[in-house]
Amino acid sequence: MKVSVLIAVKRYNERLEECLAHCLRLTYGDVEILVLPDEAFDHADARVRVIPTGPCLPAKKRDRGAQQARGEILAFLDDDAYPAEGWLESALEIFEGDPQVAAVGGPAVTPPDEPFWRKAGGLVYESLVLSGIYRYRYLQRRRRETDDHPSCNLLVRKDVFSKLGGFDTVFWPGEDTVLCLKIVKELGLKIVYDPRVLVYHHRRPLFGPHLRQIANYATHRGYFVKRHPQTSRRWPYFMPTFLTVSFVAFLLVFLVSLFVRGRLFLPAYFFFLAFLGTYVLAVFLGSLHGRRPALVAVTILGIVTSHLTYGLCFVRGLLVPRLKEEI
Repeated sequence: MKVSVLIAVKRYNERLEECLAHCLRLTYGDVEILVLPDEAFDHADARVRVIPTGPCLPAKKRDRGAQQARGEILAFLDDDAYPAEGWLESALEIFEGDPQVAAVGGPAVTPPDEPFWRKAGGLVYESLVLSGIYRYRYLQRRRRETDDHPSCNLLVRKDVFSKLGGFDTVFWPGEDTVLCLKIVKELGLKIVYDPRVLVYHHRRPLFGPHLRQIANYATHRGYFVKRHPQTSRRWPYFMPTFLTVSFVAFLLVFLVSLFVRGRLFLPAYFFFLAFLGTYVLAVFLGSLHGRRPALVAVTILGIVTSHLTYGLCFVRGLLVPRLKEEI
């Protein structure tokens, strides 16, 4: 099978050069590399095709790149990610083994040499307390079928992609959710996650860039609860909001109990302490994979602020009539 690697990007940057360097070292022979920037630039290696798209969102860039791709498999990568050895071979083994598999994805793991604040951002995503059942997206976990996988590491059969009209969406993030939903629900085909289909993905540093990304994810997921409920109206996406609302409610009752005498507020006082203690313990245990004390401390703060940010922005997504990217 011929594979077309598609990399959507605004402009040439150092992360893109790192991504291309690893792509050019892939051992699989029949592969082409398409870079989709706003404006054209020259690349020294003739194996890299630069296809300018003009300013547009990643979904539209990928759709335009797919139209010119020659491969039977479209392999989507972010410009700040790069593939591990055996990435394509592992994915193609799955495609060849089952014609019902329309797409294959794998984990996007934090690079081992990431600097402190980016490594901390990765540890927040890797925490079971934050990512829950979706932790496998950030760590190598057991093989499984899925119906929603990020496009930073997603390979799709071109005939399936074309049949669906491509991503065909103005959402970003969320274009991958829309595509995966169509593959599974409309076509009845499979999406397989395999830990061997591995890429390394640079993280946003804590706290500002990381939390802005969390806010964007949460707003879109909250909106998708209304727009695409089949894969977005699931309890794990509601948990940060539940935690945020519960904390605020218990805190208000706790504060009132300090000023109002009577037995009525005494249970609420203890419930608040029990709730807070359980949460703090869970966050602490979920941060220990950072190992170094400084990383553990920062990860704890990162998880708490991520929960609050996601919880509030998820509600925003639920309430807005439409997102600014929607036409």
